[in-house]
Amino acid sequence: MAVIRSDRPLNWRELAAVAAGEPLALSDAARARIAAARVLVEQIVERGIRAYGVNTGVGALCDVIVSPSEQRTLSRNILMSHAVGVGAPLGVAETRAIMAAAINNFAHGHSGIRVEIADQLVALLDAGYIPEVPAFGSVGYLSHMAHIALVCIGEGHVRHGSERISGREALVRLGREPLVLEAKEGLSLINGTPCVTGLAALALARAERVLDWTDAIAAMSFENLRGQLAAFDADSLALRVSPGLNLVGERMRNALAESGILASVVGQRTQDPLSMRTIPHVHGAARDVLDATVVVVNRELASITDNPIVAGTPDAPRVYSQAHAVGASIALAMDSLATAIAQVAAMAERRLDRLVNPLVSGLPAFLAEPGGTCSGFMIAQYTAASLVAQNRRLAAPASLDGGITSGLQEDHLCHATPAALKALEIVDNTGRIIAIELLAAAQAYDLQPVDAPRAPHTDALWRRVRAVVPTYRDDRPLADDMAVAFRLIGEAAPPLPPASGNLPSTPTPGDHTGFAAHAANDPKAAALHAPQSAA
Repeated sequence: MAVIRSDRPLNWRELAAVAAGEPLALSDAARARIAAARVLVEQIVERGIRAYGVNTGVGALCDVIVSPSEQRTLSRNILMSHAVGVGAPLGVAETRAIMAAAINNFAHGHSGIRVEIADQLVALLDAGYIPEVPAFGSVGYLSHMAHIALVCIGEGHVRHGSERISGREALVRLGREPLVLEAKEGLSLINGTPCVTGLAALALARAERVLDWTDAIAAMSFENLRGQLAAFDADSLALRVSPGLNLVGERMRNALAESGILASVVGQRTQDPLSMRTIPHVHGAARDVLDATVVVVNRELASITDNPIVAGTPDAPRVYSQAHAVGASIALAMDSLATAIAQVAAMAERRLDRLVNPLVSGLPAFLAEPGGTCSGFMIAQYTAASLVAQNRRLAAPASLDGGITSGLQEDHLCHATPAALKALEIVDNTGRIIAIELLAAAQAYDLQPVDAPRAPHTDALWRRVRAVVPTYRDDRPLADDMAVAFRLIGEAAPPLPPASGNLPSTPTPGDHTGFAAHAANDPKAAALHAPQSAA
């Protein structure tokens, strides 16, 4: 179903849906606002009102006057000189998210582009001709949108399925002409915060999915490690004011209800290790950060982030050339979300270590077949530890990186887009870590020495795993199973346990985040249909 940009700005869920492949359409009112803003730019040009990037140069050249005859050249040259990205291209979902955020920003009616610019971007989105956008090279917001905008004028390259073609060829196939940019349009296409905002919406969607799975998998590990359910006592948890903590606590209680394994060990320990008894506290804190980040991202989508902004009326046009394109708040939010998810992943690895360590688990060493010829999950825990360490390095705040660009004109940088990119990488790493924990928890059930039934909910999760991955006996590369589990996490939300209070209802199957496609494109996951069938 098409996502409509109407009088109301898109929210992060709608943006994530477009990133995942839903079409985007502009309402008549949105198109009228875009057109009205273009009239303001035309009046600014006609009256010679000084306006940054309209009749002046950009960056440190902001005081250089550009004549009317040169303004088309300025717009085109801005795209050419700002398309400086390097490295592997962004994924399809990431690029779609940025494009949708840009269209949303234009629809506020303060950018000054022609409607034809927005229509060109919508047509590319809906036809699946996705511009090739190198991932790196931005300290803020410029290079990614420049590579996207190149395609609008028949330059650059696009991906269409597995095919790579020129921007000009893509427009020919769509029956569209390359656009000749008018005054301000080049600058409007590259500035603002659509890059970080689009990526941030995608990070929220993937983080929410990962947190849901982490709760479910943590319940499996807790049961296998025979924890004390008192850690999730509702009266105790209610003493700490945290919506996330109390949500996770209720989920854990419901997921582990009727567990014969846990009933058999009630009162045997005073306290469990922190990686077990602080599941509500750590997972809940991450959810509280997620909720706070949602507010920032939705606020950014509702904001006009151009520089300059055009406003007023055709009789009295106004230009605001200030700093709304700087994404300090969303950079800080992305850094915070990245750290929160990295902490959740670090604790998941600690639970995994307890599952494979016979000194504390009461399970066979490394969840392996006995006899010394099998290593089981010994080295899979190494992989998780490596990813936790990588997350720790990535979690250093991008918003503090600083730097000086544009001849001292831009002498403070927030690195908002890099903050979102590394948050996405941390979320992906976390998905892989919990995929390993999921496999280990399923294996632990197979080897569980306690002769008592699992909780109905964790039993259903175990069966879901075993439907695609058999018990591991060192009889195949474990990396293949890990990739299957990562894909399982990416393709659908976990079933939520029966709610005794106000838990969210079970998410509908299917992916609306871009995460499933990302997981399916994982190099290892792509070749796993044979192992899955063999299971």
